[in-house]
Amino acid sequence: MSEKLRQFAEAYASAEDQLIGSGDGRSSIHYPAVFLFIGGRCGMALKTVMEINSRKWDNSAGVAYIHVAAQAEALRTSGGAFGHVIPPLEELDNKTKRSGLHRAFYNNEEQLVQLNAVLRKAGRQLAEYGKLYSSFERVHLSVITCADDALNAVVAEITLLADYILGQSFKSVQTDLYTLMEESPEEQYGYSSAINVAFLRELEWMQSPEFTFSAPLHMTEERLAIQVEHAPAPLFDLVYLLSDKDERGMIVQDELRQNCEMICHIQLLKNRSRTAEQYRPQDGGYNNTSFKNNIMTGSGRAGYVSAGFSRVKRPNESIALTVLYHFYVQLLERLKSSRDWSMREKLAYFGLDASDRTALLDSLLPDRSAIGDMTGLMTSGVGYGSLKRMTLQEAEKALFGEGCRMFFRQNFEEEAADRLRSFDTESWLRSKVSLSAAAGDAGIYELLEWTDEQEAGSVLSALRSLIRDMARDLAVSGAELEALYAASVEDQPFQRLPLLDKHNTRSLIRYLTETVYSHKLNMLRLYTELEILRRCEAVLEQFHRQTQVLAAELEQVKLELRTASEDSIRLADQYTGQNLFEYYEHVTAAIMTETETRRGRQVFFEDRFMGPAAELLHNGMEGLVDRLLLTCRSLILSAEPFKQTFEEELLRRANVASDYNNRQIVPQDELFKRLYRTLEENAVIHVRLLDYTHEHRYEERYFFGDYEGEFLPYALGVDDTSRLYKTGFVHEKRSSGVEKLQLMGGFHTEDLMVYRNGKTYYETYTANGYELHGIAVEQLPEMR
Repeated sequence: MSEKLRQFAEAYASAEDQLIGSGDGRSSIHYPAVFLFIGGRCGMALKTVMEINSRKWDNSAGVAYIHVAAQAEALRTSGGAFGHVIPPLEELDNKTKRSGLHRAFYNNEEQLVQLNAVLRKAGRQLAEYGKLYSSFERVHLSVITCADDALNAVVAEITLLADYILGQSFKSVQTDLYTLMEESPEEQYGYSSAINVAFLRELEWMQSPEFTFSAPLHMTEERLAIQVEHAPAPLFDLVYLLSDKDERGMIVQDELRQNCEMICHIQLLKNRSRTAEQYRPQDGGYNNTSFKNNIMTGSGRAGYVSAGFSRVKRPNESIALTVLYHFYVQLLERLKSSRDWSMREKLAYFGLDASDRTALLDSLLPDRSAIGDMTGLMTSGVGYGSLKRMTLQEAEKALFGEGCRMFFRQNFEEEAADRLRSFDTESWLRSKVSLSAAAGDAGIYELLEWTDEQEAGSVLSALRSLIRDMARDLAVSGAELEALYAASVEDQPFQRLPLLDKHNTRSLIRYLTETVYSHKLNMLRLYTELEILRRCEAVLEQFHRQTQVLAAELEQVKLELRTASEDSIRLADQYTGQNLFEYYEHVTAAIMTETETRRGRQVFFEDRFMGPAAELLHNGMEGLVDRLLLTCRSLILSAEPFKQTFEEELLRRANVASDYNNRQIVPQDELFKRLYRTLEENAVIHVRLLDYTHEHRYEERYFFGDYEGEFLPYALGVDDTSRLYKTGFVHEKRSSGVEKLQLMGGFHTEDLMVYRNGKTYYETYTANGYELHGIAVEQLPEMR
């Protein structure tokens, strides 16, 4: 069940994020984009970036993804990504792994040919999806690697080859590097720290204004090598360093997804397509050239960039699970709140009222007209004169011997017994309940109460009272039969004519069969009905036990739904999740009432939704949960109250009516201040520096949201005359929330704590013979 609930909540949240029916819109990128992942350790990043882009960008289908990994590492090629393996030429341990992979890149001609082919395939894909883009003049190449992945030893080679091949299809290639850093690895912390420093030192080399490169990397199909050259200039347009620790030195929760969100949002910021509808002159748009100039030192040394990201939005998973819980609770309340049923109506629900019992008995007993056939039985010829001084029992024996008894037993008693034996009381009773459930409005809790002998108005108690009365009636009827048989023929009220002996005998026979055997037939009917009621008593006792189990299962579902709701709320942001449980209790109740007013009281228990109230668990708990999810999604979560903007929803939730006497109304201005502060506090830069206020620190902050809403204009106006950073926004027609991307650049390798802390490991590993570079150390800049 927990898996069903998770999928339900995620599906609802995904629909809201993708903005199906919620009025939200997605962005598009202007130029084609390629994401090149280098190293097995960034495989999960590839999967996450693909998922985010697919959710956020309308033209994400045209984005190319490439993953280059070493042979022994996980290669992500699913979902449209191109994969390439660089197999080492020898067994490599940590001591030679980085340098060995660098050698393997150059010495394995086959892998180089294949890498060329993979890059050309990616370029071809971009061309095939060219119509998805506004312009085909430029391509954005985003290279992603992990600082402690040994394969980053060939980042320069792979990047330059990709740039060269893409440059054959596009007039320009804008290349950025995103480096994911793990500052607190749980395993191999010494080696990882050393690799971090090795790569950062190489990065200094690649980003220097004097960086040049030339290597035979481009391979033709005939395996002819062509030199790829890079003129003196930094290799990457911008280098982003994204760590698992923030500026405060705190571990970032869910850091992989957070960093991937930043990569995707940075790419959108730099490469977004602006339609006339999205354009706003006051958006303070991002300017890449201006940003680069602002993070560069006077000497021309390029600075690195990091980022922070935060989001405030409706906690849609929590909303879905909370609404589901309250919807279910309301359904159970409707099962418990019954109208005032009379005992006759209750008995009729089970098919046990007088009319139903009469119809049943008529089907189980032979037609009483057969009693008339007894008058045609052979008689002994005894005259009336001899019979009139006998009792009725003696007269019957004198006339028929055992004939009448045999006839009645064979044609009535045995026939009725056969029919009773083949009669399935439980199936009959349950079919009656099913028919009543389909037509009536009694729920499982009413059936539980009606079959509880301890409850007032219990059907079971009424049935037992009926059984006692019927048993007493049967005993009385038996005594009356004995009295009738013992009575004198002379005293019986049938027609007699003087001197007509045969006529009087025939009158006696008619009276005997009609009176005595009609009485016996009534007794048989009474006995049969008593037997059925006793069976029904046992079935109802069993029904009660089963209904108790079903009721317990319903309560268990309620408990699990509440637990899922509370757990989800607990994981939601403390501020944006406030009052969620209380608010959606009111919202759900109001929607259900309004739906019943429009579509009838039984709308939720129609066959296409929950089904009849008495048969909620007819298909087991799994069937109940499936119907519950369907009905909640169809009738509740699609209602108008769920189409508010996130500001409206949060403001109403902040001021939900409650029993707290000291609750104050939260004004909109105060709400916006809290939202702004939440975004600010959560968008902490994902890199740990020695000094927060380093000399060349430069910041820009961008909001992603609906400028036509109320919050975004407020946020852009905060401290607009005194702020020390540039701010802007990306307009996206959305009602579900707002996001903030914070860019900070201008720091250098020596400012990084991961570099300062790792130098000792780097020097120690190098001194002990570890080959941490594929190139000659003399080419690298001095350690800072």
